[in-house]
Amino acid sequence: MILAEKITKLRKQQGWSQEELAARLDVSRQAVSKWESMASMPDLDKILKMSALFDVSTDYLLKDDVLEEPACANTNTEPETILHPVSLDETNTFLTLSKVCGRRIALAVSLCIVSPILLILLAGASEQGYTPFREDVAAALGLCALILLVAAAVAIFLLCGLKLAPYEYMEKEAIATEYGVAGIVETKKEAFAPSYRLGLVVGILLCVISVLPLFISMALEQEFLTICAVCLMLLFIAIGVYLIVRVVCVWSSYQKLLEEEEYTREKKAENKRNDPFSSFYWCLVTALYLGISFFTNAWDRTWIIWPVAGVLFAAILAFKQMLTRSR
Repeated sequence: MILAEKITKLRKQQGWSQEELAARLDVSRQAVSKWESMASMPDLDKILKMSALFDVSTDYLLKDDVLEEPACANTNTEPETILHPVSLDETNTFLTLSKVCGRRIALAVSLCIVSPILLILLAGASEQGYTPFREDVAAALGLCALILLVAAAVAIFLLCGLKLAPYEYMEKEAIATEYGVAGIVETKKEAFAPSYRLGLVVGILLCVISVLPLFISMALEQEFLTICAVCLMLLFIAIGVYLIVRVVCVWSSYQKLLEEEEYTREKKAENKRNDPFSSFYWCLVTALYLGISFFTNAWDRTWIIWPVAGVLFAAILAFKQMLTRSR
C-alpha cells in the first residue's frame, strides 16, 4: 500500500473529510487532495504531523511494504460512521446529470419569475387603451400565460427531482469515493471555478441593475412606461437568476462529492438532527399562511409571512447551534 492510499485510509478511519484533515495539518484542502491522488508528496514535517495525528509510525507511512500498523487506532469515541461508497462511473454520471438538470432547474426558476410579465403588460395596456381587448379579457389571457409558465416550471422541477433522487444520499449521508475519484473531482472543480465566479458576478449585477429602468420610468412619470419598466425588471432578474442557479447547481455537485462547505459530515449530521423540526416548522408556517390568507382575504399582503418565516427559521437554527456548542 502506497502513501497516498494510506493517507486516504487513515483519514476515512477517523471519519474526516479532506477539509477536516487539512485544517488539522494547517494546509489547504487542495494539498490533501493532491497527496491522495498522487499529484504531489507531503513535506517531511507534514508526514511527522500525520504520524502523530493518526498515531502511526513514520515507517508505516513511508514504507510501501508495511501493510498493517498495530498502533493505528481510531481516536473517535463516537460509533463508527457508515460510509456510502461512490464509484467513478457513478461520479461521472452524477456530474453530467447535475449539469443538465442545473440548466433545466435554472430555466424553471426563470419561468416562474417571468410568468406574470404578460399579465402585467396586457392589463396595463388594456387600461391605457393600447389594446383592443377589454380589461377582463386581457387579465384572463395574462393569467392563462402565467398558469402555463408555472405549470411548465413545476413539471421541470418534478422531472429533475426524479432524475436526481437516486443521488440524494450525497446530501445526507457520509460518502467514500473510490481511490483517485476525489482528485478527478477536484480537478474538474478547479476548471469550472472561473465559470462559477463569472456566472455569480454577472447574475448578481443583472439583479442589481434591474431596478434602473423602474427608477427612470418613475422619474418620467408615465404610468404605462412604469408598467413596461416593471416587466423589464422581472426579465433582467430572470436572466440573472438563471445564471446564478445554473452555476450553483454544478458547483454544489462538486461540493457534495468532496464533502465541503454545506456538505461536510458534521453539517449532514446536524441537518439530519434538524429534519424533524424543519418539517414541523414549515408545515406550521404553511398552515398559518393559508389560515390567515383565507380569513383576511388579503393575499396581496400575506406573502410577507414567507420571508419573515425564512429569516426566523435561520435565526432559530443559529441559536440552537450556539446552545449546542456552549454545552
